[in-house]
Amino acid sequence: MNSKTANSKYDLVTEIENRWSPRSFSSETISDEEMMKLFDAARWAASSNNYQPWRFMWARKGTETWDKIFNCLSDFNQKWVNNATILILTAYKEQFDNGKENFHALHDLGLAVGNMSIQAQSQGIALHQMAGVDWKKAHEVFEIPDGYHITTAIAVGLYGGDPSVLPEDLAETETKERSRKDLSQIVKENTFSFL
Repeated sequence: MNSKTANSKYDLVTEIENRWSPRSFSSETISDEEMMKLFDAARWAASSNNYQPWRFMWARKGTETWDKIFNCLSDFNQKWVNNATILILTAYKEQFDNGKENFHALHDLGLAVGNMSIQAQSQGIALHQMAGVDWKKAHEVFEIPDGYHITTAIAVGLYGGDPSVLPEDLAETETKERSRKDLSQIVKENTFSFL
């Protein structure tokens, strides 16, 4: 599937070890059923009060909606995202039905997308999360109702793309080894001192 296995000293589940965020994708298509499996995995994520505040809008390349999502992305992401066959916009509902602020909605959306990422990996589907989306523009373009917040975009495709289709700087990152901070930099027992 890919050769960017996580260099971890612990045994992790295969989907986590092999998950990474490519910018080049295979040109093969992804079926509607495969996409619905991803969204169903997201649906089963944990959420505060089981409120499930996440929302997803998706579109296939070659459609007007895909073009509209593309036009809401940052210039940087537009440089490479044409390789993706599907684009998703994520959003969350800001309040519970009783009008009270759902402080944890963004966290819950992250859990849902985490589920989606692991399900995608199990299906050989690659996701690339993008913070570089003009959410204000997306709200206007898609007439997002009050009380909802567009958050991120996700490029979807199959692993196996050709890095040479990317700009030179991005092609280089496509083949670099994955790296993460050491656990000691992000986890402490009995203290929150990370200095």
